[in-house]
Amino acid sequence: MDTRNQPCHHPVRWLVGLLGALLSLGNLIAPQDSLQGAEAIAKVAAKPFSLTLRKRVPSAEKSPLFNAVQEKQEWKAKETAVIVCDMWDLHHCLNATLRGGEMAPRMNRVLNEARLRGATIIHAPSSCMAPYKNHPGRKRAQAAPAARNLPKDISKWCYSIPSEEQGEYPIDQTDGGEDDEAEAHRKWAETLKGMGRNPRAPWKSQTDLLDIHDADIISDNGIEIWNVLEEREIKNVILVGVHTNMCVLGRPFGLRQMAKNGKNVVLMRDMTDTMYNPARKPYVSHFTGTDLIVEHIEKWVCPTITSDQVIGGKVFQFKHDQRPHVVMVSAEREYKTETTLPIFALKYLGKEFRVSFVYGNDINAKQRNNLPGISVLDDADLLLVSARRRVLPKVQMETIRKFIEAGKPVVGIRTASHAFSLRGKEIPAGLADWENFDAEVFGGHYTGHHGVGPKVALQVTKGASAHPILNKIDTSQWQGQGSLYLVSPLAKSATALLHGTVPGKATEPIAWVNTNKFGGRVFYTSLGHPDDFKNPATNQLLYQAIRWATGLPANQTSANK
Repeated sequence: MDTRNQPCHHPVRWLVGLLGALLSLGNLIAPQDSLQGAEAIAKVAAKPFSLTLRKRVPSAEKSPLFNAVQEKQEWKAKETAVIVCDMWDLHHCLNATLRGGEMAPRMNRVLNEARLRGATIIHAPSSCMAPYKNHPGRKRAQAAPAARNLPKDISKWCYSIPSEEQGEYPIDQTDGGEDDEAEAHRKWAETLKGMGRNPRAPWKSQTDLLDIHDADIISDNGIEIWNVLEEREIKNVILVGVHTNMCVLGRPFGLRQMAKNGKNVVLMRDMTDTMYNPARKPYVSHFTGTDLIVEHIEKWVCPTITSDQVIGGKVFQFKHDQRPHVVMVSAEREYKTETTLPIFALKYLGKEFRVSFVYGNDINAKQRNNLPGISVLDDADLLLVSARRRVLPKVQMETIRKFIEAGKPVVGIRTASHAFSLRGKEIPAGLADWENFDAEVFGGHYTGHHGVGPKVALQVTKGASAHPILNKIDTSQWQGQGSLYLVSPLAKSATALLHGTVPGKATEPIAWVNTNKFGGRVFYTSLGHPDDFKNPATNQLLYQAIRWATGLPANQTSANK
């Protein structure tokens, strides 16, 4: 019998595993603690999971705009199961195999901690039950009494649940999602053949990077797993494993079935991976494809959590995922950036950046001055602002101030010059403005605009053509579609890149860079009218400004190629 995934049958590995679990107790078993070992373990076993669940909610009733919001919950460990989905020993996709191996050690720490607290660990490597036929965990799953509330179709793959019909599935996975380079994939298939494995389905067991204890459960059967959950009165389920857009969602023990049938289910979003090929729509990086699936899940299926909430440390990130994190705030109703910016971000940023959106409440919402989900800025690398005359709850404004005052980069478009100003009007109780945001952050001097109508003729400011933000941008047929903003004079620290004119009026800066008084790189442009985004030059300008602000070198080709 293959015992590679059964460390409890080997006394040395069992002791090593137990030692590792005990070490995770930290201060609970420090020398100064008077508790003895057994008491310390009991104390940890009684410790609930303190989780922060993230989900997506509409910014207003029936709105197509969603904000990521968080809710803190405590789950009793005895009422919680962790299901490990399809963490196979090998996969037909080489990159998928490598990513699984990279993720598994941290996942094992999650399982050890959850097990120690008293949670049920369920290993579900589909189509790999044969090696475990004599394992007590396999027999325990088979012996669980039949549940009285066995859901209909719990033994079947679930392709969708009714809530998902409200949204559009975000990626094209019809090719199976393999993202290997052709030659690397060919060599991998030959390697698998040489091992006696089927190159299309090479898995035979769960990876031996994950410990399976005698007390765990082993099953790939939806009925068996449901029986175990009911026998143990488990209310809460955490899904980890692969692949998010396929097995994790669709298996009989997956997210859809758990959510549909009433379990408090969450995805551990940093302990998963997708099968997505960047050569398919929406033509973004593999990791952005995963983000899009996670967003879909948070909207329509269930909330998500991260591994650090269980074992501490930082959120897991794959070593090849080096994307800077851009947070885009859209809170204005004049220029429809809630529509234009997501389209821009997917097309121009999806290969190189991780992008999060924060939307202001819709204008018909009771509380207009609110940016739910702005806490995402806490781990961002760049803030893009498209807001107009909003004041915010003090804690939200403090989040923005903290980011900017730390010297982090900011990009602003159009109404960002008066994002947080009410022009001297009284500030409602509990809210805060930032009246001098334009001057202090962008180095601008917005005082109004010329009338709507005339197109704005654009030209590169003298001496600015060599700036990397303007690299390879064709300005010959470029016009601004919105009214010309009055922004002169700029701060001495600012450098104009583009100027604009309308007939009979003085020239005004249209785009500039600045290093603000907090030390942060800044780019601002008064472009941002919906029709501006129809011109590739505007999109390329904004793309290259984001690269410049985050410290990336100029790209020698268009971002969407």
